[in-house]
Amino acid sequence: MAGHSHWAGIKHKKGKADKQRSKIFSKLSKEITVAAKLGDKDPSMNPRLRSAIQAARSANMPKDNIERAIDKSSINTELNFENLRYEGFGPEKVAVIVETLTDNKNRTASNIRTIFQKAGGSLGTQGSASHNFNQKGIIKIDKKEVNNDRIFELAIEAGADECKTNDEFHEIQCSVNEIYNVKKELEKNINNFISTEIEWLPLNSVTISKEKNEDLINFFETLEGDDDVQNIYSNAEFVK
Repeated sequence: MAGHSHWAGIKHKKGKADKQRSKIFSKLSKEITVAAKLGDKDPSMNPRLRSAIQAARSANMPKDNIERAIDKSSINTELNFENLRYEGFGPEKVAVIVETLTDNKNRTASNIRTIFQKAGGSLGTQGSASHNFNQKGIIKIDKKEVNNDRIFELAIEAGADECKTNDEFHEIQCSVNEIYNVKKELEKNINNFISTEIEWLPLNSVTISKEKNEDLINFFETLEGDDDVQNIYSNAEFVK
């Protein structure tokens, strides 16, 4: 969940740093709590929890916050969160997938629908936007951890489909069902991971002109500001 929002591979930070950090920590904490509640409290026995903690560490979340989030899974036993996905089309007809983690789906659905409508977009049914994407397991590793040649070898040995490298990190792609198996193999040689997520990669992109950038970014930021929203995916491609 690192970064929490994915649109055409870029991240747009909003607001003051402290406010942004607080929002990120809140969403990371929720994922840790849910992962601990659904599985073992021991990260070594719970791949989802292990990945959530690694993402929290990558975001420089304090150890105390992480431990509190795990403890909360035992305290709030009556609180049940659901992973829900919403699909629709935003400004400029871009396809959008919004992943949420909520304890009140009526509230979440109402909030997401309102955000889409105010931006001139529309919320659709399941499948209305996702056919524009391919769902893949994505593992990101800081380039400082391992060099280009070595990560390519490790990715192949671990059973990954593809390995890409950009200026900041290595990105390993695999099938959704194999993500934790691939991760387990990589962990034999790599200690630190940026994130381990199931992401929606666009099959085709909608080019957004510089003049239209602001409207779309404002829309994404409003979505990201909702407490129930964990991830946003879009097929928008921003002109730099």
